[in-house]
Amino acid sequence: MMDKLSKIRRSANMKAVRGKDTAPEMAVRRAAHGLGLRFRLHRRDLPGCPDLIFPRWKTAVFVNGCFWHGHRGCRRSKVPTSNVEFWRKKLAGNVRRDRRNYAALQAMGWHVEVIWQCDIGDELAAIEAVRRIPTLALPLGRRR
Repeated sequence: MMDKLSKIRRSANMKAVRGKDTAPEMAVRRAAHGLGLRFRLHRRDLPGCPDLIFPRWKTAVFVNGCFWHGHRGCRRSKVPTSNVEFWRKKLAGNVRRDRRNYAALQAMGWHVEVIWQCDIGDELAAIEAVRRIPTLALPLGRRR
């Protein structure tokens, strides 16, 4: 199937995709803060540069986009119909890199959690996603 956009326009669209401070990540950050949790952002000295880290509980959280990180079984993670071989290779490489980063963090004693974009459709869903992280001890007064 032929792409509906020109090669230049498609390239510009893909370059515009943000790597951090995405809408799903911001929703998770607001949820964690609203629950009374304190965290650090994008620690570049840690493998994979986790989106949020909770040093108190040594927990690293990645807020992953379903398409870019190959969320299995998710409708958002379909391979594009143009340039299929490129996309399969690219997305499979992303998944391999993620697995290496998660394993490296775990070897360093960190707990690794992944929150998928499709799991945080609204503010309440983001709060629930954060509350489901088993290693975080939520403050008693902040359980919404």
